[in-house]
Formats: sequence, C-alpha cells, structure tokens
Amino acid sequence: MQPELRYSSRTAQTGLALGRNKVLRNTYWMLGLTMIPTLFGAMIGMSTNFAFLAQAPIMGPLVMLAVMMGLLFGVSATRNSMMGIALLFLFTFVAGWWLGPMLQYALHFKNGAQIIGTAAAGTGMIFFTLAGIATVTKKDFGFMQNFLFVGLVLLIIASVANLFFAVPAASLAISAVAVLLFSGFILFDVSRIVNGGETNYVMATMGIYLSLYNLFTSLLHLLLAFSGERD
Repeated sequence: MQPELRYSSRTAQTGLALGRNKVLRNTYWMLGLTMIPTLFGAMIGMSTNFAFLAQAPIMGPLVMLAVMMGLLFGVSATRNSMMGIALLFLFTFVAGWWLGPMLQYALHFKNGAQIIGTAAAGTGMIFFTLAGIATVTKKDFGFMQNFLFVGLVLLIIASVANLFFAVPAASLAISAVAVLLFSGFILFDVSRIVNGGETNYVMATMGIYLSLYNLFTSLLHLLLAFSGERD
C-alpha cells in the first residue's frame, strides 16, 4: 500500500473512532440529563392520587402504554432536531410520573425507602458493569439482536396477558426475565454505539434509558416481593 493510501486509511479510521466516541459521550451526557425530568415526574407521581387505577386496573396501564408508544414514535420521527430532545425529556418525565403507583406501594413497607435505594444502586451497578464491558472489549454484540427482539415481544405479550389474569407467580417470573433481557439490551445498545451501529445520540439515549427504566422497575418488584417488610 502506498504511503498516501495508508495515511488516508489511518485518518479515516481515526475520524470514525472520534465520531463514535462523540456519540457515546453525548449519549451519556443526555442520559444523565434525562434523570432530572424522571425525578421530577417521580416526585409528582408519588403525590398523585392513582385511585382511578383501582377502577380501571387493565385500561389504565394500556392507555399509558399507548401514550408512551406515541411519544417514542415522536422521538424517533424528530430525532435529528431539537424537537426530538424535547420529546425525549417529555417522555422521561411521563415515565417518572408513571413510577408513582409503584413508589407509593413500596413506601408502605417498613424498609420501602431502602429497597428503592437498593434497586436504584443495583440498576446503576449493572449498567456500569455491562457498559464497561462493551466499551473496553469493543466486542460486537450484534448477534444478540434477534434473540433480544423475540424476547421483548414475548415479554410484552406475557405482561399484557398478566394484566387480565393477575397471577403473582407469573408477575415475578416476568420481572426476573425482564432483568436478564434488559441487561442484554444495555450490552447490545452500548456495543452498537462503540462499533458505529448507532450514530444518533438521541435514539441511543432512548434505547439505554428504556433498558434502565425497565431494569429498575423489575428489580424493585422482585426486591419488594422477597425482602419487603410490611408494617
């Protein structure tokens, strides 16, 4: 290879690496910022009266799922503009607010605040460990895509079905599977950024945020079931 071609190839590779690092850095910054509307939403959610859920235990979650899916499509459609960022923050605020019923339930336990903290710490530990593995090894975990997609579809179907049947054991099994599934999504999503498969930091942030959100709620559900101390 001629010196000019080698230099050109090396320059292109350096440019790609810098671009990937920029997407990863922007994603982490944006992910940190999304925690602000999430916390505000959660605080409002904890003081919201969710009595209407008792009257519509099935319809309420389904309506909220439809709202959040609509916001997701909105973020995807406007991902290259400031509107995409605004909708992302709106989505995280609504997601935080929707944590209200679960947080209210958790705080009825004597050790509820401790369990919430443990679930948050566990979520953070899992994220930093898996993100570190994907970043340091630079291994392409793209082979997990089909498995994760099928797993997600089955998890959604099982979750919707359990809204109607309300089987406690099934609910715990769904949460356990969700912990494994969304841990896999974290590894997959960070790997895509590191290896250049995802170049839009808004969509990258959305993907990782959804994994963290579902990972937290699933861990919280399991911890409440197995270590919650009722008053």
